[in-house]
Amino acid sequence: MTGRTAVHGGRWPVDLRDRRAVAAFAHPDPEVTERGRRLKEAALLDFGVRDSVAGSWIYAKCRHQIPTMAVPTAAVVATGDGVCSLLYNPEFFVRLGPSGVKFVLFHEARHLVQRHLYAERDLLTDPLFTLATEVTVNHVAVRRLGMTLPSLDGAAVGVDPREVHRAYEADLTGRGLTPLPYDAFVETDLGVHRELRRMAVPPVPLELCVHMGDGAVPMDPETVERLASAVLESLMRQARAGNQAARAELLELAARSGDAGERVAKLWGNLGLAALRGVTQRTRRVEWWRRWLADVLAARLQAGERLVYPKKLGAVLLALGHEPMLQRRGDVRYKTVLIAFDTSGSMPDAVVDWLTTLVGQIDGVRAHWLSFDALVMPFAPGERVLGGGGTSFQGVVDYAEGRLDVDGKRLEDTVDAVIVVTDGYAPPVRPAEPGKWIWLITDGGDTWPERQEPPMACHRVLTGRE
Repeated sequence: MTGRTAVHGGRWPVDLRDRRAVAAFAHPDPEVTERGRRLKEAALLDFGVRDSVAGSWIYAKCRHQIPTMAVPTAAVVATGDGVCSLLYNPEFFVRLGPSGVKFVLFHEARHLVQRHLYAERDLLTDPLFTLATEVTVNHVAVRRLGMTLPSLDGAAVGVDPREVHRAYEADLTGRGLTPLPYDAFVETDLGVHRELRRMAVPPVPLELCVHMGDGAVPMDPETVERLASAVLESLMRQARAGNQAARAELLELAARSGDAGERVAKLWGNLGLAALRGVTQRTRRVEWWRRWLADVLAARLQAGERLVYPKKLGAVLLALGHEPMLQRRGDVRYKTVLIAFDTSGSMPDAVVDWLTTLVGQIDGVRAHWLSFDALVMPFAPGERVLGGGGTSFQGVVDYAEGRLDVDGKRLEDTVDAVIVVTDGYAPPVRPAEPGKWIWLITDGGDTWPERQEPPMACHRVLTGRE
């Protein structure tokens, strides 16, 4: 997205990768620079509170935020040293005002995420995909922020998605073809691209985002991927922890990219999107167990006690003229997990070591450990798993539900999940809360839990014997 300030010949007045040179290309009026900075800070605060969790995370990871006249609007520059910087034109921000600044920053953040999702070179160099990207980003910004396109001197800033749709509608109708209504037209990113390709004469925007076209700002692919991946993972963690804004934004991003092919589907799968939607994939081999466990476990809260000074929020409050204040560290999220090893057969030590190590690496997990065959026995990580003959899952169910003593004690915690590592060969059981049970089935085992009604989460696990 650009303003009315032109960048002649696709060239910048300084090398945007040179942060000192960019900072030196400052606005001559310090008051304008300060007003632009305050508008930027206010917009980013709104992102974190209500408007865009993804945008908030992206700009939080931009180590340098530099007011400069070297760019006409705002841009995120990703350099080969792994650093991302937010460059913004303070005069442009002052002319736009608060709502316009939020729109521009949302627009630039969204482009960064899209560049991660759609990394194929043929798409990124296709002018129609460039236009489609402008359409979809601005459509989402208008809807999510609840505003119209910003304007300068009576002219809209950026590509108006409804104007593009009107041109598309007129083009197809004039040739006897049936256009999609607006909502269907903008439903997915690649859908807009496909529909624009149906036009005989697609519109050519006079102005594009500074990330697009000739002379685009530096965007090192590896840095973009690292930043965007970290942002999406942060978004997923917040969504799992109960942040409804993060959940809605993540699901909306996934829906818009749902037709983008195997690479994007794998990306969302690795993030654990299926678990966020309330779906688990049946009997898949778990090599990414740590991420998967974090996705499927529920989280609970206990009150935090330590008082802290919130540095970023404090700085923003000071910039806006408010007094900062101490805050409690906040509620602490934790998960209580019961983990039971089947010792009736030849359970390889590698499986036990693998599971205990991974559980120990997940923050906020309080684990109770058991081993079992026909009986239920106490177990501690680091011990060898020893058992006799026969197998019964019922003892684990009775202990998990508070009806059975083990080593003279009953389980007093309410567990968020029960993880059973077994070959599956024993009479089936029906726990009172099957949604809490996760069965990790060793190679060659019986996956009966997924055939129950209702089915329980059931996954195959590598034993280290392959």
